[in-house]
Amino acid sequence: MNLAIWDIESSSSSTDFGSIIEIGGILVDENFKEKDRFNFRCRLPEGEIPQAMALIVNKTGVDLLTKANLSHYQMLGEVEKIFKKWSPAIFLGWSNIGFDDEMIRKEFFKGIRYPYITNSSPNKRHDGLNIARAAYAVDKGILKTEINAKGNAVMKLESLSRMNGFESSGAHSALFDAELTMKILGLIKKKQPETWSSFLKTSNKLDTETIFKKEKIITLNEYFYGKSRLYLCAPLHPKYCIHPIYQWGQAVDLRVDVEPLLNLSINDLKLEMKKTPKFLRTIRSNKAPIILDPSYGIKEEPYSAISINLIYKRAELVKNNEKFSQNIMTALREIAEEKEQSKSQEDLLAEESIYKKFTSNKDTALFPKWHAASWKEKLILLDKFDDERLISFGKKIIYQESPEVLPGKMFKDIKQEIAERILSEKKEKWWTCKEFYHECDNLREKYSNENDDEKLKFLDELNNFVMLIQRKYENI
Repeated sequence: MNLAIWDIESSSSSTDFGSIIEIGGILVDENFKEKDRFNFRCRLPEGEIPQAMALIVNKTGVDLLTKANLSHYQMLGEVEKIFKKWSPAIFLGWSNIGFDDEMIRKEFFKGIRYPYITNSSPNKRHDGLNIARAAYAVDKGILKTEINAKGNAVMKLESLSRMNGFESSGAHSALFDAELTMKILGLIKKKQPETWSSFLKTSNKLDTETIFKKEKIITLNEYFYGKSRLYLCAPLHPKYCIHPIYQWGQAVDLRVDVEPLLNLSINDLKLEMKKTPKFLRTIRSNKAPIILDPSYGIKEEPYSAISINLIYKRAELVKNNEKFSQNIMTALREIAEEKEQSKSQEDLLAEESIYKKFTSNKDTALFPKWHAASWKEKLILLDKFDDERLISFGKKIIYQESPEVLPGKMFKDIKQEIAERILSEKKEKWWTCKEFYHECDNLREKYSNENDDEKLKFLDELNNFVMLIQRKYENI
C-alpha cells in the first residue's frame, strides 16, 4: 500500500479554533519511491487572531498570511481532491495522530467536508513518531539521537534528522517536514525490515482488534516519561477485551501475578486499577498502537527474569477467563461513567463538537453539491442541512469568501459574533486581541534580552496586522 506522508503548519496550537495555513505531502510506494507531492499555503481566515509563537515557529509573516494565492476555503478543497486522488493509502506524518489529524478533521468538519478522509476505508493511518519510538525501543542502535538532560533520547523530527545526516535547516515548513519524515521512516525500513511490516499492521482499527483478539501474548510499545518501553501483555478474553465506552483494547501486563486478581469484586478491581505499576494496559486501537511479537517483550526487564512457563500460565489464565474479563469491562464502564459525570457541564461550542455528535449521512451526502454550487446557491442550499452546526459553518464560509451574497442582517450578525469573540476581555478558548498583545509583550521581552532584531521586527509587523483586525471589528 502507498504511504501518504503529510504535514501541516497552523496559526495556533488549538485544533478547535486555529487554522491550517500550510500543508504539504509526498506520496511514496512501499519502497519509498516518490509518486506525487504537493504544497499549499493559504491566507488566514477572516476574523481570526493567530498565535504569535505558532507563526514564529513556522516562519509565517504578514505577507504570507495575507497574500497567498489561495483562500483557506480554496486550500481545503485542493487538499480534499489530492487526498481522494491518493487513496487508498496509509496516511501518516510526525506526531500526526495527536495534532495534524485532529486539525484536518476539525478543519474539514468546519469546512463542510467529510472529516475522516485519512482513516476511512480504503485509507488507513499511522504515525511516524510511534514507529520511530518503537524501532528505537527494539534496537537503540537504529537511530542516532541526542540525549536530553534527563538522559532520554530526543525524538523531535528536526533533531533526529540532523543526527542521522539529513539536512534539517528548513524544518517547520510543511513539505520540508514531510520530506524529513519520509527520510527517517525510509531509514528505519532499511535498517529494520523485519519489524517494519509489523509496525504497519496496526494502521487500521479493525486490523488492530483482530491481532489482539487472536494472540495470547503480545509485546505492546508505549511511551511514558520520555522513554519508549516494551510491555509483555496478555489481551483479555476475545468476547470482553474492548473498552465499553472508549472502544480501546485491554490487556494484562504479564509482570503481574494475575491469580489474586481473578476473583476480585468489581469495586476491588477498580481499586487495583488505580495502583502502580498498572496491571491493565490500554491498546488504543484507532491510534495506530505498536504491537510486536512476544519475543521482543520477553527479552526486556522485568519479563526476562520471569520463567517462560509462568508467563504462559499467566497469559492462559487471562485469555481463557471470560468472567474476569467481563468484570474488568464492568469496572471500566463504571469508571468512565463516573468521570463523565464529574466533567464540566458547560456547553461545547460548535467547533469543539465534532466527536459529540456525528453528522448524519443525509447531510454528508449534500457536501459535494454544496461545494459545486455558486455562492448564491450555497446560501440557499444551507436550508437543506439538518445539522445547525453545518448551517452556522456555511454562513461563516460565505462571509469569508463572498460576503456580498449575504443578506444585510445575516452579514451584520456574523460580523458581530466575530467581534464579540476576538474583542473579549476574558480568558477564552480561542486567541483574542488581548491575549495576542499579552503574548507579544512577553515574546518582545525574551527577544530583546537575546538581541534578536529579526524576531522583534517580525513581532512588530504581526502586532500591526492584529491592530488592523481589531479596528475593523471595533467599528461595527
